[in-house]
Amino acid sequence: MEEDSSQALDLDPVGSEASGSGPRVGQGAAPSSRSWSPWRSVTMASMAYLGLSIVVWWKVWTSHPSSVTTCGCGDSSLFLWFIEWPAHAMAHGLNPLYSTAVNYPVGINLLSNTGELAVGVVLAPVTWLFGPVVTLNVALTLAPALSALAMFILLRRWVSWTPAAFIGGLGYGFSPLILIYLTDGHLMLGLGMVPPLVIACLDELLIRQRRRPMVTGVGLGLLVVLQFFVSTEVLFIMVAMGLLGLVLVVAYTRWKQPVQLRLHARFAAVGLLAAAVTSAVLLAYPTWFALFGPAHFSGSVWPGGFFFGGGTTSLTPYLLPQGGNRFFDPLLHSLGGYQGPLLSPQYLGIGLIVVLAGGVLVWRRDRRLWLFGILALVSVALSVGVGHAFLLRPLAHVPLLDNVEPNHIVFATYLTVSIMLGLIVDHVRKAVNRRRLAGTEMTIVPRGQRKEWPRWAGSAAGVVVAVIALVPPGWYLAQSVPFTTQAVVLPDWFRTVAPDLTGRPVVLVFPAWFISYDTAMTWQAVDGMSFTMIGAAAPAGLLQKVGAGHDGAAVIAGVSRPSGLAAVAHGAGPLPSASGIGPADVTAVRQALDRWGVTTVVIPDQPKLPSYDQVPSVTLAAELMAAATGRLPTHRADAWVWTGLAPRGVDAVERATSCVLGTAAAGA
Repeated sequence: MEEDSSQALDLDPVGSEASGSGPRVGQGAAPSSRSWSPWRSVTMASMAYLGLSIVVWWKVWTSHPSSVTTCGCGDSSLFLWFIEWPAHAMAHGLNPLYSTAVNYPVGINLLSNTGELAVGVVLAPVTWLFGPVVTLNVALTLAPALSALAMFILLRRWVSWTPAAFIGGLGYGFSPLILIYLTDGHLMLGLGMVPPLVIACLDELLIRQRRRPMVTGVGLGLLVVLQFFVSTEVLFIMVAMGLLGLVLVVAYTRWKQPVQLRLHARFAAVGLLAAAVTSAVLLAYPTWFALFGPAHFSGSVWPGGFFFGGGTTSLTPYLLPQGGNRFFDPLLHSLGGYQGPLLSPQYLGIGLIVVLAGGVLVWRRDRRLWLFGILALVSVALSVGVGHAFLLRPLAHVPLLDNVEPNHIVFATYLTVSIMLGLIVDHVRKAVNRRRLAGTEMTIVPRGQRKEWPRWAGSAAGVVVAVIALVPPGWYLAQSVPFTTQAVVLPDWFRTVAPDLTGRPVVLVFPAWFISYDTAMTWQAVDGMSFTMIGAAAPAGLLQKVGAGHDGAAVIAGVSRPSGLAAVAHGAGPLPSASGIGPADVTAVRQALDRWGVTTVVIPDQPKLPSYDQVPSVTLAAELMAAATGRLPTHRADAWVWTGLAPRGVDAVERATSCVLGTAAAGA
């Protein structure tokens, strides 16, 4: 196929001879004026990106990375658990895809959740040696650096100036989207190294066609598999945008270069088929497991249509920086999650948009700018409410697609605009250098009267454009960098007693909100999975998805959640009081405990714990559990604990309700 091609498909009629892509199909190797080593540039870029990432996470690495991270609460607690489980499963011969350690007895399907198995498996040795908190910090630090490096590698194929590729990688890996999502441990969005490499493989298969198509196709298939185990949501976004881009490339080439399209078709088909077969074979079982395996989700993960019909963006945050809300932010901080300034992951800035628009107009013959510009606009349209409703609503009931959050499609926006930025910076440098060289070759004006541009003029112009584009989002992020950190605090019982538990007791931990913010997952992960836990692992732990024991879970959630949390959003009803708990509530809790197989109940009683780790009224919670179990607790390691519980009949529950309806539980 390579010998048959007489000319490569050309999406860059402007200055393609100066690009960093090397010889094309059917062309001889043109002499290169560059003296740099590709491996040297990759090494230097890697070190620079990693150094910048360490600055971002400076408070982690200058304190105690084994016990300090953004927060051992909120979503970060979920991802701490997702990092610990694969390491624990592999060490004990268990299934890393499924666990009953949380949400017992149903368990959770990590492929239906945002399990990020690739991260947990690859970094398992770190977890075995140092624990999940260190592993999370390593992953958070590597994520922006690896994402930026992948973009750098992609852009080196297309630009002649290495700093242009570095700037594009910087704009992508250290974008507000990636960094801000990482503050909550969202590695499924913050680890963006695969999509740029996928684009590089597609460029090789569709445009360059210099390497063997089978090898490139298998590599592309392996990247798809890797992305599946990082984030199926981003994989869908990537596939959807890739298909649209493929259609645009084929349509344009058929119009402008029909002969070259026919010559390239077989090569591309072989590579794409190899990619499809590789990914299909390797993902057949994982896909089945995600869709039909134990504890899989059917329909929308988040009830109430939060994803399709909610979670959309607006156009304003793309242009203007969005500050924190002095009323809403304290509430979110009290519920758990990142405790620093809450910023928008959507901000691009007017400077970047002006650079992109100007670059497309000036270098409009570069079809790559048009291609990625169209994809960027489509991603914006899909993320905003109106575009999302018209374009994606028909797919709202397709498995996996029904849980794509619209505002996460902004990921594709940052991916495409970062590519465009790298290309435009390179174009600016080449344009200024051409003007400079043209000026030095003038013969009419005497040499002494010429106004010669300095040799560094082109590079300076490229840097100026980069500054215009990147300073606004950089300044926006600066108010939060280095990121705020918190010590991972375990209640005394989980720090001193839980690690030595035997027989894997089934534990109901308070506060048990049955919503997404569940710090107890951190306690279990740090304790080495020494016990099995009821609830947790959102979205599996959502009250609407509890199933058996729902009524009892609603009562437990009522006494667990902070009063500032809207009850109606989670179906828990009004916050119970000592006089508001009746026999029906106690019976519902007892039946739930029986159905869940609870053997131990733990209510930490430490006023110095963070607010999101405390029950609003320990007395009320203890009264409820004493009535439901018919037993008084023991006080150990600053916690009220019920152990050795066994299923009891309803008659016993009715006799025990006097603990609530009459006097308070002794010792509570």
